[in-house]
Amino acid sequence: MKDNKLYEKEVSFQAKRRRATIELIRLISDLWYDDTVELVLFRNQLLDRNVSEILNLIEYASDFVEKPISIFDTVLIANEIKKYKLAPSEIDLGKLVYEYHLGNKKPKLNEFVAEKLNAAKNENGNVPKDVVLYGFGRIGRLLARELMTRMGKGKLLRLRAIVVRGEINKTILEKRAALLRNDSVHGDFHGTVNVDTNKNALIINGTTVYVISSKNPEDIDYSSYGIDDALLIDNTGAFRDKEALERHLKAKGVSKVLLTAPGEGIPNIVYGVNENEYNPDEVNIFSAASCTTNAITPILKVMEDNFGVINGHLETIHAYTNDQNLVDNMHKKYRRGRAAALNMVITETGAGKAVSKALPSFKGKLTSSAIRVPVPNGSLAILNLRLENAASKETVNQIMKKNALEGNLVEQIKYSLSNELVSSDIVGTASPAIFDSHATISSNDGKNVILYVWYDNEYGYSHQVMRLARYVAQVKRFAFY
Repeated sequence: MKDNKLYEKEVSFQAKRRRATIELIRLISDLWYDDTVELVLFRNQLLDRNVSEILNLIEYASDFVEKPISIFDTVLIANEIKKYKLAPSEIDLGKLVYEYHLGNKKPKLNEFVAEKLNAAKNENGNVPKDVVLYGFGRIGRLLARELMTRMGKGKLLRLRAIVVRGEINKTILEKRAALLRNDSVHGDFHGTVNVDTNKNALIINGTTVYVISSKNPEDIDYSSYGIDDALLIDNTGAFRDKEALERHLKAKGVSKVLLTAPGEGIPNIVYGVNENEYNPDEVNIFSAASCTTNAITPILKVMEDNFGVINGHLETIHAYTNDQNLVDNMHKKYRRGRAAALNMVITETGAGKAVSKALPSFKGKLTSSAIRVPVPNGSLAILNLRLENAASKETVNQIMKKNALEGNLVEQIKYSLSNELVSSDIVGTASPAIFDSHATISSNDGKNVILYVWYDNEYGYSHQVMRLARYVAQVKRFAFY
């Protein structure tokens, strides 16, 4: 009988939690679509999440900060945020709830929220920026998904056109739409994608996005499509240096270019680390570096700042990519010609050297190599570092957790508490670096450490491109982390 009463209480409490979560989902949507205010939970996206996903994130948040974070407190604070008229913002609910519970005496909720978010009221309004995607491959389609999903009221970045090579007809448009709509790795797009053959356009979530065919960047007149002062994101990999990328700036309607690959003669940016060294008012062409560089550079910065790094080696266990062969065949590079889904393939990576473009102190410090493995997405970087100052496993983990919770790298570093983490678990993670705390190794003298850093080489990297795009376009939002 006692067990039955306890069970009924548990059922009743579960129902209350789920109802509260539904209320939170409504608030998340209202704040985004009414005010361009995005709520996240310790950098985890909340928009378009279901009830179970949000409750799991609440549990992760509570474990992460080792403080009780409940869905009920989260809803109360979200309701309080809704009362304020804020500029476009990104606000971490988890951090707010965590800070609200710090100390012995709780402040009044309305006064607490007002104090924390007061700066968001004084932010200047953004001028929305048109965006052109030059290329529509793996990264291009993920960027299109994120740009359209997070368009809100269109106050930040607006996807206006996609440029491809070759003929455009009804069949081609339908194929492009299908590839955007369905993805074997990342699942279905949470939106609508239709084709308008009269306009040569995709209608994404009811918004027209022109599909333009061109072999030469400078030949396109974007202004004829109503596009002006646009940020062009080149994800083709065909143009890699300053001279080639400047061709985009000759096109009418483009003012900034962002390359989704390492570039020569242009600033290579790992967002969160070195973007502030370059002023978008003075620089027109940027590179977002590579997925591996974005994964390891935030971690290396933390290690350098706290312990000093003498030297080290990077080994990246990388998902196979489109430049490898599906079956054994000729390839311009050794080993990459062998069947990608059947072999581990030793190859090279420039990420070790590329780090120094964002962190000059690492010049000549890192060697690097790569092993491509038979998974379509989800990679792992192993950093073997020799330190100036000794550090135990516990000390390294503590420092890394602190940087994942507060500071300039909170968007870049996700701290994993799981001792069961595998590559498929990290697919869909927006942070470019997922630090595996259980895998950290430190030598007896503490001078040598081995760190394991997971990364979604497609999705995590795409989010770094998006963060950098907002910076380059100067539509960066107020952020509370």
